[in-house]
Amino acid sequence: MAVQVATTAFNSPSDPEGDREGDWVGDPEGDQRPITPFAVGDRVHLAGALRYLQTADPMPMLRPPDLVASDEVGRVVEIRPRGWFAVAFRRGTFLISGENLRSSVPGGTTAG
Repeated sequence: MAVQVATTAFNSPSDPEGDREGDWVGDPEGDQRPITPFAVGDRVHLAGALRYLQTADPMPMLRPPDLVASDEVGRVVEIRPRGWFAVAFRRGTFLISGENLRSSVPGGTTAG
């Protein structure tokens, strides 16, 4: 089975008609999964200072950014839609955009 990248329309609860397109990897007729830079279990750290942190609770709250140190390593515990990740740090689990995360392992991501 060859792996190929294709742009495919998909249905989701927020887009029932399937108008939105996304990048998927996999066999067009078989198992397809969205392309993400990190997997559950990957060790990550913040790429830079954030203005605030959003908790990953069912009712999210905004928290001050000093709850996570710039050199603190967290673990991805959940992948959310649109490039967001729930990352567990020492003082809580927060929703962070993939653009604001960097792998803590040299050379890329590793599940741990």
